[in-house]
Amino acid sequence: MDGVTIVTHPLVQHKLTLMRDKARSTKGFRQLLNEIGMLLCYEVTRDLPLEQVEIETPLGAMTAPVIAGKKLVFAPILRAGVGFLDGMLSLVPAARVAHIGLYRDPETLTAVEYYFKAPSDLAERLVVVMDPMLATANSAVAAIDRLKEHGARDIRFVCLLAAPEGVRKLRAAHPDVHIWTASVDSHLNDHGYIVPGLGDAGDRMYGTK
Repeated sequence: MDGVTIVTHPLVQHKLTLMRDKARSTKGFRQLLNEIGMLLCYEVTRDLPLEQVEIETPLGAMTAPVIAGKKLVFAPILRAGVGFLDGMLSLVPAARVAHIGLYRDPETLTAVEYYFKAPSDLAERLVVVMDPMLATANSAVAAIDRLKEHGARDIRFVCLLAAPEGVRKLRAAHPDVHIWTASVDSHLNDHGYIVPGLGDAGDRMYGTK
């Protein structure tokens, strides 16, 4: 699928299966989301540019690689996207964090914004947008619209699950934004949920209905 990377690492696929199980506890689901976020972060940052610096090891001087440029920005879409954040920050602790508050109107399925806060220099940073579910893609498109309005030019999108409909919509709206996901499932149901999916990620994370 053009513009989409499906992360097939065995640990990612194993943890995804555990999360799909409806018997998984809230605590277990939240922990797995954190772990899988770390693994997805590893994949989405695989090609970051490096530069050489001079350092001193205990045994002598050497030239060694470090990540080049300004720090990354992680941009979770509230509230479920926050489930990825701790895992990703454990790998990239110096990253900046943008918060994008959106909820899905239950009648129209459109994204309604209630909060936005981001670093002022987005144009100079790689921005990784995260949301466990890419279903209708309304929230993802709205979040990326807002980030671009604030100057973001280098954006990547990370999710746990995607529906083909959501992938098509996001790619049509933002063809420059590559998608990383652990699975592209069958379809959306009449309520805009991914099938077979895993239910509502936010509700399962926080024990709400």
